[in-house]
Amino acid sequence: MDVPTPTFSTPAPPAISPACKPTVIGVYGVSGCGKSHLLNHLENSDHFGEDDVTFIEGSAILSSLVPGGLPAFKLLPDPAKHEWREKAITHIQDECAKSGKTGVVAGHFMFWETETDDESAPSGVWTQGDASVFTHIIYLDVPPPLVVERRAQDAQRRRPALSEAHIQRWQVRECEELRRVCLQNKIIFTTAAPQADAIESFIRVIQHSSEASNISRVQGRLDEVVAEFACDGMRRDAMLVFDGDKTLIAGDTGKLFWELAFPGDDDPLTEVFSSPLGYTYTAFLQAAFLYSALDPATFDQYCEEVVSLVSIRPEMLLLLREAAERRVPALVVTCGVCVIWEKILLKAGLAETVKVIAGGRVQDELVVTAQTKCQLVKRLQTVHRCCVVAFGDSTLDLPMLKAAGRAVVVVGEETTRSRSMEAALMDAVVNEGLKAEQWVFPDGALPRLAHHLEMLPVFRSSSFLDSTIRLASRQRVLHTTHEYAAKLLMTSMRNAQVCGLALQQAHADAGWHLATTLLPKLVDLEEAALPHVQGGQTTGYRIRGEEKTVVVALMRGGEPMARGVWRAVPGAMFVHAKKPEELTPDHLADRETVLLVDSVVNSGKSVKEFVQRIRSNNPSIRIVVVTGVVQSGALESGGVLGEILVEDENVGVVALRVSENKYTGKGGSDTGNRLFNSTHLD
Repeated sequence: MDVPTPTFSTPAPPAISPACKPTVIGVYGVSGCGKSHLLNHLENSDHFGEDDVTFIEGSAILSSLVPGGLPAFKLLPDPAKHEWREKAITHIQDECAKSGKTGVVAGHFMFWETETDDESAPSGVWTQGDASVFTHIIYLDVPPPLVVERRAQDAQRRRPALSEAHIQRWQVRECEELRRVCLQNKIIFTTAAPQADAIESFIRVIQHSSEASNISRVQGRLDEVVAEFACDGMRRDAMLVFDGDKTLIAGDTGKLFWELAFPGDDDPLTEVFSSPLGYTYTAFLQAAFLYSALDPATFDQYCEEVVSLVSIRPEMLLLLREAAERRVPALVVTCGVCVIWEKILLKAGLAETVKVIAGGRVQDELVVTAQTKCQLVKRLQTVHRCCVVAFGDSTLDLPMLKAAGRAVVVVGEETTRSRSMEAALMDAVVNEGLKAEQWVFPDGALPRLAHHLEMLPVFRSSSFLDSTIRLASRQRVLHTTHEYAAKLLMTSMRNAQVCGLALQQAHADAGWHLATTLLPKLVDLEEAALPHVQGGQTTGYRIRGEEKTVVVALMRGGEPMARGVWRAVPGAMFVHAKKPEELTPDHLADRETVLLVDSVVNSGKSVKEFVQRIRSNNPSIRIVVVTGVVQSGALESGGVLGEILVEDENVGVVALRVSENKYTGKGGSDTGNRLFNSTHLD
């Protein structure tokens, strides 16, 4: 017969604000499955300290609150029982909030203790308070024969004898209803084997699964990836960042996975993301718990099958292989399962040159959301100083695309592309400043914003890497042309009436300004201990690797500015060099950074000669050209400095200003003559 579904109350507003809401984990399962025994075991083990977890038997709290204890409670009418249950769960929340502990509570969702009465139905005992208090629910997946055995052998409680079929029916109904209620109330739900180590693992994961701690772990993983690429000799100034599903591949690995797990049933991921959880961190964490509920062997099997069903788009494969040849690293940042994407790249022969940051199961410790992708792109730009090109296909990728230095919207087949993306993309382009291209698959398919292609031009892959490398090289050219301080400093330097010592001082001031404002953006800073004026020690900062830096004054015009630079890096070696050969191997031995300082860089030819000299002795040392003025033509594509920057990622330029004026001074207009009062000699 059909069994009526129990009804459950709509959750009331929480008594405690979400900002300070404690973590309260419900451990659920049918009566007699072993919840209380499990919690007693965990409480008495050495795995949890008294200061961080408290284990609570829900019925014990009721007994302590209700006058007359549990016997009196059982005699109450249902409305009164309901009120006392709400008081009990609120009491638990209050106690956890006061103590700061994680609460682990053994509770009941429904009772279904008879299978002989055709009119009987499960009796729901879930309350509004439960919906407001619980943050996580772990449902014990205990085999029905074991439940029957435990109920029969329980000497403390007399329970009706139930068949294995009824226990299974009870479990299925309870689990389905509890999962639905949890989704509606933004509670993380998972099933778990009843072993203590499995539950302990879940509790530990829950304790450390805050959004802030997740971001920290993801950023740490990104830093590891960048270091791995550097060790492998990949470029450090550029990074290609790809979404996975429907971007690198045409299909959706998550959908394929759950079609294998539950053929013919609804996709549980769709259920999660269409619930009130939306696409929040909590939703993606819930997805991770879904994967973790599967036993490891089954999980691995489905992952292997998914990998066998998908392939990277041929055009993407060509791009990634060319990027590998040109030492441009690539990173897949996806909300999907990490092991699946690692295996996809391994199958394509890209495992060494393309890395993955993704989630999967909770034990994988990473959760990737739309905001996670965006924050990783920003970290690549600000911390690792990378030029980032991002590829994505959906609204979840828009924050990442907007943050990237260059964005490519991947547009798939019309029948499978994201339907919500069109309007969101238009809004991002028109109102949020997104500048992007679109890569349409297959050729001839209808592009996005088809009537506004000027807003989203079609991507051309033929010269893509060339333009990306040039874009990356331009990030290593820093200047202050339009800043107030630069305008004040350059006034004295350009004044024909200022010469000799006064002009030398102006150049030295400019050198110090560049070394303290722009140079750290290329070289970075490091902490340095120093005595505090009030006694004791404190922390200051200096240019990173000061003792392993050499300041090279390109004679003679660069000498005054070089002295200003040297003032900012006093521990550096100072070298005068009129010709490249005057820079000896001894000057470069055991050095990390060379600062080539000249007052003016015109064509860049002399700088190129010095760079070649340095590279013949040290192929990897960082070189920074520091100058008062650099001609724009030298930096352009085809210009001497422009080509050096493209070919050598360890070269940067720091300038007070970039000038369109190609005039080369003579006599009274020559900077060197003005600096040393020798204008009459030319």
